[in-house]
Amino acid sequence: MSKVCIITDSNSGITQSESKELGIVVIPMPFYINEVQHFEDIDMTQEEFYEALMDEKTEVSTSQPSPDTIMQTWRENLEEYDEIVHIPMSSGISSSCATAMMLAQEEEFEGKVFVVDNQRISVTQRRSVQQAKELAERGYSAKEIHDILFRDKFQSSIYIMVNTLKYLRKGGRLTPAVAAIGTVLRIKPVLQIQGEKLDSFSKSRGWKSAKKTMLDAMEKDLTERFAGQEMYLQVAYTCSAEEAEEWKAEVENRFPEYEVHMDPLSLSVACHIGHGARAIACSRKVPELS
Repeated sequence: MSKVCIITDSNSGITQSESKELGIVVIPMPFYINEVQHFEDIDMTQEEFYEALMDEKTEVSTSQPSPDTIMQTWRENLEEYDEIVHIPMSSGISSSCATAMMLAQEEEFEGKVFVVDNQRISVTQRRSVQQAKELAERGYSAKEIHDILFRDKFQSSIYIMVNTLKYLRKGGRLTPAVAAIGTVLRIKPVLQIQGEKLDSFSKSRGWKSAKKTMLDAMEKDLTERFAGQEMYLQVAYTCSAEEAEEWKAEVENRFPEYEVHMDPLSLSVACHIGHGARAIACSRKVPELS
C-alpha cells in the first residue's frame, strides 16, 4: 500500500497549526496590501488584515503560489510519501489549479502527483481535504482519491452575502455606477457557487432579507437537490466573531439535524469581497466513507 500525502492551500481555511494536527500540508496563498506581499497565517493574521482594510486608501489584491513553491513542496513531501493528492481552490476562481495541473505533468511528478480540480473553495474545500485524508488512511491510492473527489466535484453548494460592493467593483464585477446605487439602496448581493464559478444568485435589500434568501436556498438544496444523501453543513464569514456566532446559531436553529462547522474565509478570498460577508455551504459525504 502506497503512502499518500494530502496537500491543499490556505483557501481551504485550514491553518498552519491545524495542518500539523490533521497531518495535511497547507501552502499559504499570497496576497498584497499596498503592493507589499503577505502570506496568510505566516506573516499576517485575520485581525491585522481587517485592521488594514479599515483604511479607505488600502489597496488589496491576490496572487497564486509560485511554481517553485509548489514544486519544492511536492519534492520535500515525496521524500517521505510515495504519492501526493493536491487539492487547490477551484479552477473557476483562480488559475492556481491550472498551474498545479501543468506542473504535475513534469517527468519527476508524473504518476506521483494528482491534482484534483473539484471546484471547491473555503469550507467545502476543507471538507474535500478531510475526506481525502480519510480515504488515504483507509488505503486508497492517490489516483483513486483523485477520481472519487473529481466525480463529486459538483456535489456541493455555497451561498454568500457580500456586505459591501466596493471590492466587487474594484475587481471589475460591477460598474462604479451600479455599485454606488447599490450602496445607497442597501443592496446585499447573494452570490452562489454550484459549479465552476462564482455567480450572482439574488439581490436583497438588507441583511435580514439576504439571510432569508440564503437559508431558503440551502433548505431547497438539502431537501431537493441532495435529497436522501448524507451531507455536511458549514458556515463561513469575514464579519466579526460575534456576528459569525450569531449567524451560526441561526443556521443551527434552521437545520437542527446538522452539526455545523464554521471557519473564517481566507484572506485571499476576503480581498475580493471585503469585511462583513457571511456564507452557508453544504457538501456531500463521498459514499466510500459512509
